[in-house]
Amino acid sequence: MVIPHSRPTLGDEEATAVLEIIRSGHVSQGEKVREFEDALAGFIGVRGAVAVNSGTSALQLGLMAMGIRSGDDVLLPSFVCSAPLNAVYLAGARPCLCDIEPESFNISPESVKDNMTAGAKAVIVPHMFGNPADLERIEEPGIPLVEDCAHSVGALYGNRRTGSMGRFSILSFYANKMLACGEGGAILSDDGDILDFARDRRDYDEKADYKVRYNCKMTDIQAALGLVQLKRLPDMIRRRKMIAARYDEAFADMHLCPPAGEFDHVYYRYVLRTGKDPAGIIACMREKGIMCSKPVFKPLHRYLEMRSGFRNTDEAYSNALSIPVYPSLTEEERERVIKAVRECMGA
Repeated sequence: MVIPHSRPTLGDEEATAVLEIIRSGHVSQGEKVREFEDALAGFIGVRGAVAVNSGTSALQLGLMAMGIRSGDDVLLPSFVCSAPLNAVYLAGARPCLCDIEPESFNISPESVKDNMTAGAKAVIVPHMFGNPADLERIEEPGIPLVEDCAHSVGALYGNRRTGSMGRFSILSFYANKMLACGEGGAILSDDGDILDFARDRRDYDEKADYKVRYNCKMTDIQAALGLVQLKRLPDMIRRRKMIAARYDEAFADMHLCPPAGEFDHVYYRYVLRTGKDPAGIIACMREKGIMCSKPVFKPLHRYLEMRSGFRNTDEAYSNALSIPVYPSLTEEERERVIKAVRECMGA
């Protein structure tokens, strides 16, 4: 049997919840979405949440709600998927790319300072692979932090959840994320104006005035999935941590340096530094029936053809390898992964 790189953890309770929505006859945005929003806000510890169709839409609407417009700069790391870059452009702003810290894969506070501009209006901080970034070191006076928690929902930063400390934060509920709804996202904030803006702009119909609005609602089907997943999240995080602890033990003699950090890592991804191009290892693992991947398909600065200032990002891209770590990974599968990594690495 092939072990996939990612696999959602879904069961009978999720199936029952979705079936109830289908039988109700109301499958679009409705009461279940509002229930999910309230549950998310309570779990993260913020005033409110607005559910939408994707994390990208959440980030775009949040930036627009802050008043970011053409000519404004938004800082973000290069070592991340293209979704945050898309959201910056969709909001009309100009991206300012930053390097990462080599130990954690998170945005570098020093690079943020080096790339700060007079027109900077926000810093997007993804908590990469479930490893919380050091927000206190990143914070710049007068420049709002935006937390991208697509990888880190449920993680703690001190005694607070990631997602509760920025001007606003966003979540993603894509099929391989910590909470799997198939698709979907959410904006979370203590700022009522941001929440009101996002709630208004996600839906264009039956408005008293005309503004450019969008059609980026979440459905009650997705929200029903999300409510079950949110209830199960603490157990799923415990399972991720157990698998990661076994990997730490199994690879301790190989000096593969998994991501370090002083905060609560929830292991959306378990990333190894192989010290070489991982393509051969990925091919070797595939031959053994185990799917692995580079954790970031391509850094943003390479899309934008920027050639300097990203040493740590280029190093991570050239040798980082992501191996299966999801909660439904069985003990037998986990041991197969360990054996295959050691063999493919020549250990």
